[in-house]
Amino acid sequence: MTMMHQYVERDSGRVRTERLYGDRVLNMLFSSERENSSFMNRALSSRRISHMLGYINFDLGITSKMVRAEEFMASSGIDMGECFDDPESLNTLRKIFERKIRYWETRPMPEDDDAVVSPADAKVLLGSFSRGSNLFLKDKFFDFEELLGNESLGWSMYFEEGSYAVFRLTPEKYHYNHCPVTGIVMDIFEIEGDYYPCNPGVAVKVVTPHSKNKRVVTIIDTDVQGGSRVGLVAMVEIVALMIGDIQQCYSDQCYDDPKNVVVGIMMKRGQPKSLYRPGSSTDVLFFQKNRVKFDHDLVANMYLQNVKSRFSNGFGRPLVETEVMVRSRIAFRSR
Repeated sequence: MTMMHQYVERDSGRVRTERLYGDRVLNMLFSSERENSSFMNRALSSRRISHMLGYINFDLGITSKMVRAEEFMASSGIDMGECFDDPESLNTLRKIFERKIRYWETRPMPEDDDAVVSPADAKVLLGSFSRGSNLFLKDKFFDFEELLGNESLGWSMYFEEGSYAVFRLTPEKYHYNHCPVTGIVMDIFEIEGDYYPCNPGVAVKVVTPHSKNKRVVTIIDTDVQGGSRVGLVAMVEIVALMIGDIQQCYSDQCYDDPKNVVVGIMMKRGQPKSLYRPGSSTDVLFFQKNRVKFDHDLVANMYLQNVKSRFSNGFGRPLVETEVMVRSRIAFRSR
C-alpha cells in the first residue's frame, strides 16, 4: 500500500493530504526493482515518452472527453475568479495549465526591499550545502555539480557552502515562474536531460532525479543598482514528466510585451519570467553563503513530527513541505 503524502498549508498552518495524480501507476513504474532496469528507466523518463503522454493528455482530446475542463478546475480547487482571461475560455486542459492570473491583485508581494519571494505556487523544502547547518541535505534531491552542468562556466563555486530551496509544482498549480529577486542576468543556459516525474514517491526512489532532468539555469546578480542585494542567485527551472517546454517570457508589467531572458537583462522581483508547458515541474533556487536567511515558519514546518511525508520516510529524517504562494516571502537579506 502506498503511503499518503502530507504538507503544511502556510496561511492556515493546517496539515493537508495531497492528491497525487497518477500516484499508484508512477510508483509502480519507478519502483526500486524497475529502477534497476536501465532500459525501462530510460524509456519512462525519455523525451519521446514524456511528449507523447503530454500530447495524449493535453492536446488529443481523449482526456477532455473523460473529464470536462470545468470539472477538473472545481475538483482541483482552482479559483476561477483569479484568472486573467474569461474562465469560460479555459475549455481545455492545456489552457488551464497555461492560464494567467491577476497576480498583482491575488498574489500580494511584501514591500520590504530585503525580501526574497517564492518563484511559484508550490510546495517548498529548504536545504544547505554546509555540514554545520541544521538544513544540511547535500545530494538528496540532486547532485549540485551535475545539476548546474558543464555549461555553468564555474558558477557552482560561488554557491559552495550556500543554501537552496526546492519548489515542487503540481499539475493544478499556476505554472508561470516569477522572479524571486531583482537583478541583472549574468548567464542563462539550457541543459538537456530526462523527464522524471516530481512525484514525492519517485523522488525518494530515483537517485538525485532533479539533476538528471532537462533544465534551464539562470544566474542573477542582485548586487547591482536597484537590485535585491543578496549576492548571486541561481534559478534552475526543471522539467518533469509531460512537460513539453520551458518558455522564457519575462514581462516588466503584468504579462505585457513578453521577452526572451538573455544576458544583460534587468529582471524585477515578482514579475513573470517563464512558463512551464504543461504538467508538473520543479524550481530550485541557490543562494551564496550567509547572504539570506529563510523564514522561520518554513524551517520549523520541515521538522514537524505529526505529518506523514514521503520525504521523511525516504531520507530518514523529518522533512515536511510547506505550501507557499508565488511572490510571498520565503527568505530575507542577512544583515
